[in-house]
Amino acid sequence: MDAATRQRTPAPHPTELGLPPGDLWIFGYGSLMWSPEFPYIKWAPALVYGYHRALCIYSSQWRGTPEQPGLVLGLDQGGACRGIAFLVAAGDVPTALERLWHREMRRRVYRPQLLHARLPDREVQVLTFVADPKHPGYAGKLSIEQTAQLVATCRGARGPNLEYLTRTIEHLAELGVRDHNLQRVLAAARALRP
Repeated sequence: MDAATRQRTPAPHPTELGLPPGDLWIFGYGSLMWSPEFPYIKWAPALVYGYHRALCIYSSQWRGTPEQPGLVLGLDQGGACRGIAFLVAAGDVPTALERLWHREMRRRVYRPQLLHARLPDREVQVLTFVADPKHPGYAGKLSIEQTAQLVATCRGARGPNLEYLTRTIEHLAELGVRDHNLQRVLAAARALRP
């Protein structure tokens, strides 16, 4: 399947994803936190178990190029991850899915998955996008130095890779979350910049 075909692939119907009818919670852990690009009713801090946030996906468009790919976040196996859960009204679910598929599923490096998330007042089921370790766009577990080198030097259609990491850390700080691994990568990447 060529890139143009992948970009035009429509989102599956909610029932094909096993989504319950009605409103839908969507979990964001990277750029979705500050730029969801879909309509939502409200948001809440959320915690999912079994996955952690990692710069483990090569980005050859948004934060890098095919010749010099950058890195973006994925949910990788193990641990836990704090982020934001957005509540989408039932009538807006098809629109939200179309926008998410256009944004997140072009290369199929993520797998859409329903997970349980802990909100401040209850537990809900959330749709999120988990890194596919079998996909060639999966970077795996790079060292801090390798990750920092890519983040410091790459730029794509949405800007520098360093900006992406900085904005993620800023939004996590607003939630009271300090991701020590991302902080170490940021410090190392900044040290590499002139």
